[in-house]
Amino acid sequence: MFTPPTLRGTDFARLTTVLVTVGALMVAAATATADPRLGPLPAPNPALGPVGTASQHGDSAASDATPLAGPGGRHGNNTVTATFKPLGGNCTNLLIGADGMPQAMCSKTGTLAPVVHLLDPATGDSLASLELPRGGMFSGVYGYLDNADRVVAIDGERNLVRVAHDRRDGAWRLFIAESTPIGPAVDAHCGAPGCDTVVAPMADYSGKVWFATQRGTVGLVDTGSGRAHSVALGSGEVVTNSISTSPDGLAVATTHALYLVRAGADGTPTIAWRKDYDRGPGRKPGQLSWGTGSTPTFFGPGTGSEYVAIVDNAAPKENLLVFHAGTGEQVCSIPVVDGTENSPIGVGDTVFVASTYGYPYPPQATPGPSVPPQADFVGGIVRVDVKRNGTCQQRWTADVRSAAVPKISLEDGHLYTVSRVPGQGGAPDRFDYTVINGQNGKVESTQTLGAGPQFNTLQLPGNIGPNGVLYQGTVAGYLRIAATGR
Repeated sequence: MFTPPTLRGTDFARLTTVLVTVGALMVAAATATADPRLGPLPAPNPALGPVGTASQHGDSAASDATPLAGPGGRHGNNTVTATFKPLGGNCTNLLIGADGMPQAMCSKTGTLAPVVHLLDPATGDSLASLELPRGGMFSGVYGYLDNADRVVAIDGERNLVRVAHDRRDGAWRLFIAESTPIGPAVDAHCGAPGCDTVVAPMADYSGKVWFATQRGTVGLVDTGSGRAHSVALGSGEVVTNSISTSPDGLAVATTHALYLVRAGADGTPTIAWRKDYDRGPGRKPGQLSWGTGSTPTFFGPGTGSEYVAIVDNAAPKENLLVFHAGTGEQVCSIPVVDGTENSPIGVGDTVFVASTYGYPYPPQATPGPSVPPQADFVGGIVRVDVKRNGTCQQRWTADVRSAAVPKISLEDGHLYTVSRVPGQGGAPDRFDYTVINGQNGKVESTQTLGAGPQFNTLQLPGNIGPNGVLYQGTVAGYLRIAATGR
């Protein structure tokens, strides 16, 4: 029988920090695969669930790094068994709580209504589901687990909700444990009730909740008191990606600039600094908007979050931009890929950037024409090291058509992703589980998952659980990828 652990909140975060540190030392001594440059992780957010599995990008810093080994690490020999689990929609968020229970956030096919699923950790089957009111385009796309393993999301009625789960009389259920209306703060800077929609929430280190809206408002909510304050970013700027937090504050990228926002003494958000970036001539093929495709990434070799990075939209090559999180001073800039819709992966003094240029997104997801009108998807992943002298140096490039946001494991030193292989003679494209050596960029393992639309990972991020299982979202559900025999 599965018995969930009882650790929560700050106690779990502190224990996780100790375990990660001890684990990193053991791995460094035991294997040549792990890279000593990969670390430390950002400080655990005490308002968030487990490190590496509590948000779409692993943590509140959006590092896309995990202290856990993947299916090809200590849990197996790179031979995996993959099972597709249909959930009736596009599953953008696969999260695992401290109790070991995976949860999926999906958008229903057709209606796009957000649905939360509680998953069986042994089989991956849905044990219970809860549909939330549909809102704007980003409703149900972004959310996270708090320190009580509750899904935190913004529903279509502009309530910040916490979705809890329990088991009664042998049956699992999901239910709204807390709901805080935030509509007035959302609409405070656009002129009329209902004039804006929330893109993403994320936990502040104080326990309050940040949010960003599509029309460029940033807010901070105290769900205990119900108070919410907000501030407007630049006029005409749009937010189309998620947000990140560190002890320094909130990082958010609009279609024009990168911002660092902090909370004032009364809880009102204050813009600490703003940095314009080159947004190029227009939306590129393989991108969803005109501007950066990045959720900002906090990382660094000292505290784990002294830097913050995005990729701009310059042409012909986009640049990785690294800034000091505290001051906004630019650390370095380096050309990396033709285009990307993905957040950079950042840990220690290393950043990985995966190209999505030319990725065949569905037409309904890409508003307006692109510049150029079309391009082939050729992929590519670039590793960049940030040197102590304030320069960026490209270390390697991997010829991989990554069709998902890769995850880097600090325990085994591998990047885990799904690659897209063009079909031949009219056959549908194939999707392969792919393991890349983080030190040298060599592909160490590939295994076919399947062909056809249900296997399309649509540049979605996956998360690796403590049992070495990779949960990877697709357009119709998710893939449960585990070392064979587990």
